[in-house]
Amino acid sequence: MKIAALYDIHGNLPALKAVLKELESIQPDVIVVGGDIVSGPMPGQTLECLRQLAGNVVALCGNADREVVTVFNGQCTAGDLPEDVYEITQWVAQHIETDQRDFLARLPEQVTLSLGELGEVLFCHATPYSDEELFTPLTPPDRLRLLFQDVKQPVVVCGHTHIQFELHIGGVRVLNAGSVGMPYADHPGAYWLLLGPEGSEFRRTPYDLEAAAQAVRTSGYPQAREFAEENVLKIPTAEEAMEIFERRAAAG
Repeated sequence: MKIAALYDIHGNLPALKAVLKELESIQPDVIVVGGDIVSGPMPGQTLECLRQLAGNVVALCGNADREVVTVFNGQCTAGDLPEDVYEITQWVAQHIETDQRDFLARLPEQVTLSLGELGEVLFCHATPYSDEELFTPLTPPDRLRLLFQDVKQPVVVCGHTHIQFELHIGGVRVLNAGSVGMPYADHPGAYWLLLGPEGSEFRRTPYDLEAAAQAVRTSGYPQAREFAEENVLKIPTAEEAMEIFERRAAAG
């Protein structure tokens, strides 16, 4: 059995399509979509691409998906989110249909799947107890143990910080799948995770960055230029992102 974990697509349809094309030859038994699907430049198209997939696809709700639903419902206003986040979330909510909102609202926060000798694997967006908690390989061990205390599964797959890494926290092996649509890494591309009975493999799928950037620029997305230039053509490194996340976590 093989499981492909695709996290943090963030409305980057060209990146998603490139990964799905690669998966045609791999033929995973299950595709787990780990949340933060639509919050980006091509939200509706990205979600429809996933919804039209044949086979066993399991999707989870990320914090950005949750926020899109609350804005769509009129339950979240400008004062409830940082200004730049609200601008994006409002635009995304305006560019999805009601049935797409309903799909997002029904997504579970986590799922557990059995994978041969790896045993039970818990898939969640950020941590088993939160969809927005920040942690990285730089996080102090005491805090890591608190974030994963009482977890019963031997393996946890997460995302949220858009950085591929592996940690061992107590008796739990934690794998961050990285990000398909907005990765933080040494080279641009679409990052994801492949799990099999014999282990795990961090993957990177290249795609046409110039064409993707042009599609982003013409999408109408409020931060299209920044997304094209800073999240597609060039991307922050993992080291840069980890320092920012650790400062945020320390600030509470």
